[in-house]
Amino acid sequence: MDERNFNGVKKVLLISSSGGHWIQLSRLVPRLESCDLYFASTDKSYKETVPDGHFYYIQDASRTDTIIKIAKQALQVLITLIRVNPQVVITTGAAPGFFAVFFAKKLGKKTIWIDSIANVWEISMSGARALKHADLLLTQWQHLDSKVGAKYFGSVI
Repeated sequence: MDERNFNGVKKVLLISSSGGHWIQLSRLVPRLESCDLYFASTDKSYKETVPDGHFYYIQDASRTDTIIKIAKQALQVLITLIRVNPQVVITTGAAPGFFAVFFAKKLGKKTIWIDSIANVWEISMSGARALKHADLLLTQWQHLDSKVGAKYFGSVI
């Protein structure tokens, strides 16, 4: 699959944390209108913004939470991936995006990580961890292009 060509891709899972991660992810939707889109996030209210009810709620968790809460989030992401069975997973982070990229690669899916525009000077912590598992890691800052294997094609915002 060409890095910017989604011809032939039928099913895409877009997954992220809430807030800015979700806003950035949502801005990709017009470029993917030929695909069957499924969404997952940590805010239940986002379901109202998603067409066709293709939304999956993922419990919020971060590195400061208990291992049980983080494991539950990881399991929810894995179950979502199995249910949706996408060809491609696209994420803007953070924790649910990392788990999605990690499990999707194990399931033989294509994965794209778009690092947060808020990370001006370096790739995010989640992005750096996802790098080992993502087929493509995009940065929204030109000066980070090629650092740690990231690529720059322009800003999402």
